Amino acid sequence: MKGKLARPATALLKHTALVVAFSVPVSAIAEPSLAEQESTIAPSPLKDAYFGELHLHTSYSLDAYIGGARLTPSMAYRFAKGESMDVNGRAHNIGRPLDFAAVTDHAEYIGEMLATQVPGTPGYDNEKLDELRNLSSYEEQEAWFLREVVANSRGGGPKHTAFYPGDVALQNAWQLIVDAANAHYEPGSFTTLIGFEWSAAPKGGNMHRNVVFRDDKVPAAPFSSIDSPDEEQLWDWMQQQEAMGSSLLAIPHNSNASKGFMFEPLDNSENPIDAEYARLRSHFEPLIEMMQIKGNSEVHRKFWPADEFADFENGDSVETFSKRSFAKQNFVRAAVIEGLSYQRSLAANPYKLGFVGGTDSHNGTPGDVTEATYVGSHGAADGSIERRRNDSIPGWIHARDSSPGSITGVYAAKNTRGAIYDALRARETFVTSGPRIKPRFFAGANLPIKPRDARQLVERGYADGQPMGSTLTTLSNPPTFYVHALKDPEGANLDRIQVIKGWLDSEGNTQERIYDVAVSDDRAINEEGRCTTPVGNTVEVATATYENSIGATELLASWTDPDFDPAQPALYYTRTLEIPTPRWTTYDAARIEQAVLDDVPATLQERVWSSPIWYVP
Repeated sequence: MKGKLARPATALLKHTALVVAFSVPVSAIAEPSLAEQESTIAPSPLKDAYFGELHLHTSYSLDAYIGGARLTPSMAYRFAKGESMDVNGRAHNIGRPLDFAAVTDHAEYIGEMLATQVPGTPGYDNEKLDELRNLSSYEEQEAWFLREVVANSRGGGPKHTAFYPGDVALQNAWQLIVDAANAHYEPGSFTTLIGFEWSAAPKGGNMHRNVVFRDDKVPAAPFSSIDSPDEEQLWDWMQQQEAMGSSLLAIPHNSNASKGFMFEPLDNSENPIDAEYARLRSHFEPLIEMMQIKGNSEVHRKFWPADEFADFENGDSVETFSKRSFAKQNFVRAAVIEGLSYQRSLAANPYKLGFVGGTDSHNGTPGDVTEATYVGSHGAADGSIERRRNDSIPGWIHARDSSPGSITGVYAAKNTRGAIYDALRARETFVTSGPRIKPRFFAGANLPIKPRDARQLVERGYADGQPMGSTLTTLSNPPTFYVHALKDPEGANLDRIQVIKGWLDSEGNTQERIYDVAVSDDRAINEEGRCTTPVGNTVEVATATYENSIGATELLASWTDPDFDPAQPALYYTRTLEIPTPRWTTYDAARIEQAVLDDVPATLQERVWSSPIWYVP
C-alpha cells in the first residue's frame, strides 16, 4: 500500500500553471517519491536525538471514543506537529512539536469506530452504535464501557461485538489510519510510523503490545486479540508479514499490571521457555515501554527498598482494579536481569529489551506529557481538575495516582521512517518521563579514559565503542563506559547520572547494584560508588514553582565497573535524574488555590533511562 504525501491545493495550482505555460509533461514535474525525498536528506554521522510517541489512541479506539475523544488519526498527527486541538472542550496544544509519532488504536474495534463516525458506512444505523453516539453523561459512558468493552476484552476469548459491521469496515478503518500516517509524513521534519495495538488481557492481566511498521508495506488489516489472544500467535502472524515483505516489531507495555503473564517462565503450552521461543520473542519484541499513564514499570519501592529513587510514579491504585497485584517479576529491571540467565542456558535472551516510552493517551494527544500543562488523558474521566483529584480512569487507576506518561527518544542518522525504525530495532533508544533530556551511553574496551568534551565522547564512543542497545563480548579487562546527559533547555537542571548494573554471580544467581557516576554541585561520591547527599529542593508547593539554582545543565563522566568479572554475564543502563519539580497534581492545586493532595507526592524527580548495554562472556 504505497502512499503519497498530501500536497497543498496551492501547490497543485502552481504545478498546473507550469504545465499550461510551458507544456511540460506531467511526469517531468511529478512530486518526488517518498524514497527520493528520504534519499536527499544527509545523514548525521554522530546521530541526533529525536523525540516521539509510540502509544496513542484516537476516536478510532472504542474506549477513547466512549470517554469523549473526537480527535481522528489525522488530527492526532496535527497535534503532534504543534497545532492546537479541542480537548475536553478547550483548545490545547503540545507546546513543542514531536519529531515522530505513531497512532496505535486498538485493533479490536476500529471497524466499529468507522461505522460509528462515518455516515453511510455499513453498520452506521446499528442500534448499539446509535446508542453509543448519544451517550450524554460520564456515568452513562462508564457503564457502557464496562458492559460492552471490559466484559469482552478482559476475558479468555474476546470476540467481535454484536454490532461488528464486518471485515470490509475493518479494512477501510485500517486504510484510513494508514492514509493519515502517509499524508502527514514529512521526511526530514516529521516522521509517522504506522501501527496498531493488540490488546489481549487474559484474566484481566495486561499483555498488550503496540505493533509498529518500518514503512507502508502493511497488511490489509491488523491482527487483533479477537484473531487470537495468544502473543505467540501474534508472533506467527508477524512472521507471515515479514515473509510478504513487511518490517515490523511489537512493544509490550504495562508489565506492572500483567498479573505475572508478561515474563512467566512457561510458554503458552505450559512448557519451559526454550531457545526457539527466546529467539522469536527477542526478534519481534526488542523493546519494552518503560512508563506510561498507568505507572512506571522500571521498579517499585516495595520490591526495591534499597533504591531510594524507586518511589517514582508507582501507580499503586492499579492494584485496586481487575484483581491485579504487583510482583517483582512483573517489573522491567527484574526481567532484563533474568534475561541473563536465559542467555547463559539457552544462548538466547527473550528479555533483551531496549527501553521506550509512551503516553497511552486516549485523548488523541500524542506526547502530551508536560506536568505544568497536563489536562488529563482519558476524556471525561480525568478531563477536569475535580475529576483528576477525586475520580478514577475506569478499570485502571485513580486519576490522581496516574502520570502524564513518557516519550521515546532515539538516536538516528536522520528523521525518516527507515532511520527511526532502524534505531528502534537496534535498541538505540531511551525513554524520558517528559522532559527532553538527551542522554548518551557508550561502552568499549578501547575507549580513551577521559573524553575532553561531549563531542569527543560521542565521536570516540561510536569509533571505538558501542552505543546503548549494543552487546559487548569476550572481554579480558573491564570496559570503559561513557555517560553524558544534557538538560532539557526548557526544563529543570540535572541531579545525577546513575549506572544500574545487573549480573549473574558465580552461582548463577541474579544480582544488581546502583552506581552514581556523575553528580552536580561538587557533591562527593563515596567508595561504594554512591552520592548520599541529596541535591536539595527549591520547589514552592503553594505556587507550584521551582528555581534552577541547584543542579547542573550538563553531566559527563567516564566510568569503569570496579567489580567487573569477565566470566559473568552483565548488563548496564543509565538513569539520569532532574532536580525536584512540581508534580502535575501540585500545578492543579495551585490553579484552584486548594491544598495539595496528601496521598500523592507534591514533587517528583523527572528522569530519563537509556537502553542497556549487555556483556556476554
